Amino acid sequence: MGFEMTMTIGGSLPDADLVTMGANGPETVSLAARLKGRKVVVFGLPGAFTGPCTTAHIPSFIRTADKFRAKGVEEIICISVNDPFVLKAWGEATGATKAGITHLGDADGTLTHALGMEFTAPQLGLIGRSNRYALVLDNGVITHASIDKPGECNISTGEALLEKL
Repeated sequence: MGFEMTMTIGGSLPDADLVTMGANGPETVSLAARLKGRKVVVFGLPGAFTGPCTTAHIPSFIRTADKFRAKGVEEIICISVNDPFVLKAWGEATGATKAGITHLGDADGTLTHALGMEFTAPQLGLIGRSNRYALVLDNGVITHASIDKPGECNISTGEALLEKL
């Protein structure tokens, strides 16, 4: 799999233009610029408003957000193959936005594809989405990586990643 090369300790994420909802509508965000000189947690998941993403994955980072911040993490970013409109609504509906979690959309799946993390489950209507992963990055370099098997939500949770720090 491609992610074994790009998502290893000491590796870096490729730069990508992601999208978020700003004060005046959708805004483009350079991932590399966002990570530069900062300690950041990035986690990816199949999609907004989907089952375990909403009931398990996002809540795990809401519960652990303050503990990550206490360990020097400046930002927690959720990346999903979704548009910024649905990510904004999902962040508000789950309480993730209130907890300070940033949602960035990999709208066309470019980053997800580059990472080799594509997840497709046609029976669920999920095509070209992202497998679950969680990373700690220091100045864009991966210091901790947790990648779940497709369809699982075990090792990429907030609690599991926090144990690695």
